[in-house]
Amino acid sequence: MATINVDIVSAEGEIFSGEAGMVFAPARMGEVGIAPRHAPLLTALKPGEVRVQDVDGNEQFFYITGGMLEVQPMQVTVLADTALRGDQLDEAAALAAQKHAEEALRGAAKETDVARAQAELEEARARYRAAQKLKGKK
Repeated sequence: MATINVDIVSAEGEIFSGEAGMVFAPARMGEVGIAPRHAPLLTALKPGEVRVQDVDGNEQFFYITGGMLEVQPMQVTVLADTALRGDQLDEAAALAAQKHAEEALRGAAKETDVARAQAELEEARARYRAAQKLKGKK
């Protein structure tokens, strides 16, 4: 079976580098699936879960806060703003961040405050969903 090289990097450094059979990522317009020999693509990523599936169907999970995805026929590069391995996610902390973001949104008065609070809430919700999903897979 064909494979594709995958690199997931953030400002903190390399999070993952290896071979995969499929990669799934949260693009701005919806989740994308990338297989070996995929057409070239460059797209923005939203907060959410990146799944790297090996040729046997085993998956590794990563949470990103956004970034860019570059796809070449035999290479996928995720340039994440921030990235965590799935096992580094803390469900309780993610839920607390979501509640804090919801409170900030309710208290926002200015248009810029509302936009910032909405972005924080989107990120907190994505982190909480990823933490819950990982918890269900253990």
